[in-house]
Amino acid sequence: MRLNTQNTLSEQEVLTDLLTSEKHLTSTVNTFITESTCANLRQNLKNILTEEHSIHENLYNIMNQKGWYPTADAEAQEVQKAKDKFNQMQV
Repeated sequence: MRLNTQNTLSEQEVLTDLLTSEKHLTSTVNTFITESTCANLRQNLKNILTEEHSIHENLYNIMNQKGWYPTADAEAQEVQKAKDKFNQMQV
C-alpha cells in the first residue's frame, strides 16, 4: 500500500483493507461454524456471521459507489447456467 504525504492511508486503502479483512473473517467464522459441536456456540457464530456479512455488504456498497470496486452485471445466459448447475447439485 502506498502512503500519502502525511504517512496515513487513503480512504480507498482503508476501505480495501477493511473489505479484505471482512472476507477473511467471514471465511474463518464459517469454518468455525462447520467445525463446532456445540449448538449454542454454533448459533452465536451464525449470528456473528450474519453481522459480518452485513458489514461486508456495506463496505462493498461504499466502494462500489465511489468507483473503487466496479462490477459488471452478469449476462442472462451466465446466470441461467449457474442456476442450472446449482439445480443439478440439489438432485
